[in-house]
Amino acid sequence: MVAKVRELNRENFAVRQHLRYVDQYAHKENYQLLTYEDTLTVKQELAPLLEPDQDEASALRFDALLYGIELAQLAGNPYSLARRDLKKKVTALATVANISDIQEESDLINKILHTSYLDDAKTDNLEHIRKSLRDLMKYLPKKQARYDTNFEDEVLNIKENPSNLENDDLKDYKAKAEYYVRKHQESGAIAKLKENIPLTPNDIKELEQILWSEVGSKTDYRAEYGEKPLGEFVREITGLDMKAAKEAFSDYLDNNQLDSRQIYFVNQIIEYIVQNGVMKDLSVLQESPFTDKGSIVELFSDLSLWKGIRETIHRINVNAQVA
Repeated sequence: MVAKVRELNRENFAVRQHLRYVDQYAHKENYQLLTYEDTLTVKQELAPLLEPDQDEASALRFDALLYGIELAQLAGNPYSLARRDLKKKVTALATVANISDIQEESDLINKILHTSYLDDAKTDNLEHIRKSLRDLMKYLPKKQARYDTNFEDEVLNIKENPSNLENDDLKDYKAKAEYYVRKHQESGAIAKLKENIPLTPNDIKELEQILWSEVGSKTDYRAEYGEKPLGEFVREITGLDMKAAKEAFSDYLDNNQLDSRQIYFVNQIIEYIVQNGVMKDLSVLQESPFTDKGSIVELFSDLSLWKGIRETIHRINVNAQVA
């Protein structure tokens, strides 16, 4: 309820008529001692303003996929195509594993991708997968492709054979590289990148040895990521440690008297960099949630304040810029 009330747009005409109650019930402590009259007030003043929850279509599609696998298993059918589709979805989740919700299910994701867990899964295991991952499907990278075909084929005969497709995701360089980085983010050069510590020449050689020799070749890397610096690639997977991000902005915050709206803006930047590792495109700062308390121009009429933020972002980015 607190979360739903906080989502309300305070600039909306209807919401403005009930701001007293919006402010009151946007705080958890005000729900501790509710009277019957309080519940009536909430029902009358706030309930009509709240948007109903709607299940994500992606979650429902994931439900259908897992139910299909479960039914096929009960019928003694391996349903290899659906299991392959499930692995593809989990592999795609692994590419955005720096999102906190996904990190919480990292053990299950790694078991599905890199052990025989899925092959040995019983119905209760499949249900565990469905319940644990269904709400994460909304984070899958969006890819759209359109194919227009106009075939008129004559059916000569129909014959069904069981599928025997292999799906060893670790044979794919991208999957291997990203899995290695996630598994070793607490050690060596990878840990330094996560903690915003500048790399030494030896650290750079370590990354090159791992990603260009052990996991695959430099050609493999270039084919997947082009000219993206190794440090930036690593940071995008691990994100930036929250403590390191706050420390990066600490001097700026300590040396400037910021109001609550400006502090909110800086905190949104910190959250973004913690999740994404870097902030290369500053145009995102012109969108929500950064602009929820006002635009950059409105919040930082003193350009020296904005310059300090920009320089801090630049230093964080530079620490990930290794070739």
